[in-house]
Amino acid sequence: MKIMVRLFLIIVLLFIANGCKPSSEVNNETYTATNTTTAVIGTEIGNLAPDFQLQDIEGQNVTLSNLRGTPIILNFWASWCGPCEQEMPFLQQIYEDWHNEGVILLTINLRETLSVVTQYMQSKSLSFPVLFDTDGEVSLNYNIIGIPTTFFIDKDGIIQAKRLGPFNSAAEIESSISIIQS
Repeated sequence: MKIMVRLFLIIVLLFIANGCKPSSEVNNETYTATNTTTAVIGTEIGNLAPDFQLQDIEGQNVTLSNLRGTPIILNFWASWCGPCEQEMPFLQQIYEDWHNEGVILLTINLRETLSVVTQYMQSKSLSFPVLFDTDGEVSLNYNIIGIPTTFFIDKDGIIQAKRLGPFNSAAEIESSISIIQS
């Protein structure tokens, strides 16, 4: 039990130290793929995104591989993360503008309860889909070292771009949507 508590504390400290920093301290670069002909499963650009199955806020299972054929924006976040909160209005705008255009926004909340996330979403008037990584397995599989982290996955399941740190506008997000729409 002590080992689990220590591991949890280390993970929380890593999130705080590495990713959940004020936007002026985060390297807000978006990296894009250059070669997707030999995709292997992984979290680097050009890799086939690791599959997962998580429950959404209504308790329904969502499996990433079942969404192939559609471009996906995959965003990892938590309600306690200031930079995550900074980009929430932009994610909401993208969801509203693009979900009828064939682009799926999936957000993955890290280790928070349904009640905490539901209250957060209601208080911020957010309606985009939230999946729950309650045991942290998906974030480990995606090598999440800081949040927010966003992956842009094309219709074939290939990671075309990723970003560590918050977006400062919806336009910044939209610039990467064109990469996954072709």
